[in-house]
Amino acid sequence: MDKELLAMLVCPLCNGKLKYDRDAQELRCHYDGLAYPIQEGIPVMLPEEARVMDVDEKLHSSSERSSGRSSGRSPGRSGDA
Repeated sequence: MDKELLAMLVCPLCNGKLKYDRDAQELRCHYDGLAYPIQEGIPVMLPEEARVMDVDEKLHSSSERSSGRSSGRSPGRSGDA
């Protein structure tokens, strides 16, 4: 998959960064828990075509965020009422 194209693509639901899974040939949005397929080198960025990620995949992504890796989402405001 072209690196320049990957850098431009965002999740169509939340506009967050997507993580490319080369082995599964999909782009994953860990915030929404969706994996968008890549078919014949073309990302299918339709939510209705996306696969819902299982709990293990979501837990793996949250452990990456807690270890300091960015999820592409801006942090929420804390302490506001």
